Amino acid sequence: MSRLRAVVAALTLGTPFVATAADVTRVASSFEDEDPFGMFIDVGIEHSRRRTKIVREALPLETGGTRQYQSELWYKSFDTRLNMDVAFGIAQDVELSFGLPVVLFQDESWDYVSGTNASNSTIINNCVNANGTPTNTGCNPATGAGTVPLFNVPAATYRGGALGNMRFGFAWSIFNQRKDETKPTWVVGLDYEAPTAPLLDPSVETTTEARGRAVGDRVHKYTVSTALSRQIGLAEPYFKMHYTVPVRGPGAWTNCNNPNTIPQNLGHPENCGLPGWDRKETGIQAPHVAGVMFGSEFQVLDQPTRKFKMDLRAISNYVSEGRYYNELSGTLRKLLATGDYVQIGGQLAVTAEISDILSVRGSGMFLYNTDHLLTDEKIGKDLDGNGSVDITGNPAELNPNFDYRTDFVSRRFFATESKDFRLDLTATLRF
Repeated sequence: MSRLRAVVAALTLGTPFVATAADVTRVASSFEDEDPFGMFIDVGIEHSRRRTKIVREALPLETGGTRQYQSELWYKSFDTRLNMDVAFGIAQDVELSFGLPVVLFQDESWDYVSGTNASNSTIINNCVNANGTPTNTGCNPATGAGTVPLFNVPAATYRGGALGNMRFGFAWSIFNQRKDETKPTWVVGLDYEAPTAPLLDPSVETTTEARGRAVGDRVHKYTVSTALSRQIGLAEPYFKMHYTVPVRGPGAWTNCNNPNTIPQNLGHPENCGLPGWDRKETGIQAPHVAGVMFGSEFQVLDQPTRKFKMDLRAISNYVSEGRYYNELSGTLRKLLATGDYVQIGGQLAVTAEISDILSVRGSGMFLYNTDHLLTDEKIGKDLDGNGSVDITGNPAELNPNFDYRTDFVSRRFFATESKDFRLDLTATLRF
């Protein structure tokens, strides 16, 4: 996902200058008349899941037939992490923050959908090598004779027990309704996610006994955002926009790091490192992410010893195309060219203030991901300027990443019926 902040901190209600700010416009403020130093410490547990149906283009398209799809797999992922964030005011309505997640478990699994099995799966009954040559003379996918599976099904990967990417943030509340009731609370922010996690090598197999501890992508991510909120009686509606720009860092993964993976998953590994196919061209291309959210907090209970809020929001994100770790990377053991898609969903959260300095927030989120390609490498690029990619005349123009088994039109894989779920529980200390 350029992802959103993993756990949004809980709102502390009994403190000047932040009491009326909705969760998305919360800013730690210092050097106030009644509050010389402001700070939030957030500690939370987050559990997220993704469930995706993976389908594949059927072969009749190669001969001009109608586009068809073969249902193949259910993909499931589970991610559990501990999030720790600290935000402190460096001036009035200006905060700096930093966070560090601990990835406890990050597991994936693949299994057949109903009606698909080893006898009719195109994944198992495959007659094409990554470079486009036949696997065996007389290979017959209908009978299974001479076939070579893309990968075995069921399959699973296991990672965790590692520190994730650190996050640093800056936020400025340009207007604060608590100080000027004629204006809404308006916050602008800049977040930076540093590539501090160990680099994930998708070509390495993992097991429950040998759990992979590398979960990083070596990509710098910069997120700019702006949010508005305004308290109206017991409600405080809000709106937020954000945009994440990824920048590839030194040492970021390229499939050419391990061109001889067994089974072979690059169509033309011999082109790795040749002119036009350097690390920048063959490596990770993280997606840009843009999103909006809107909703409202509602004061459900406000008593001297007990305060309770409910937060209901709608969420929409756009994730651009790119080459990164997706729902099939763990089985094909490489980064994959992925199509763009939109996420649409919502979140419900409740916040309970236990004391003047402690509050607890729990939330549940659901996102639906629109259908998109999972394997869509371009076959090559025109390096000699003759206006076309010379597949036979100039083999150096062929993309090393291109795999005839999965990237050729009529053999590509798609993500459908994809849904994300997230639950988190966060405790906030306010000083």
